[in-house]
Amino acid sequence: MADRKFGFETLCIHAGQIPDPATGSRAVPLYQTAAYVFDSADHAASLFNLQTFGNIYTRIMNPTNAVFEERMAALEGGRAAVAVSSGMAAQMVAILTIL
Repeated sequence: MADRKFGFETLCIHAGQIPDPATGSRAVPLYQTAAYVFDSADHAASLFNLQTFGNIYTRIMNPTNAVFEERMAALEGGRAAVAVSSGMAAQMVAILTIL
């Protein structure tokens, strides 16, 4: 979506996600999983060392939250966003960032 300037309403619906190439589905899927499969021990090590981008564990990141974060960043004009589970967590993230 970076090659065109979309309005706020369009970004609310479509930002951060592309339609599924296999089914053409526009809706964001809800991934109901807690763990992910690694290709090898080296692949797992590169993910945990943050050398490779990918999913490790649902509480850290999952594809559904990634779409939400990208959509919020697009709506606010930011480069990235962080989703947290509560207002207290949001306050803690903000305060620890400043400190």
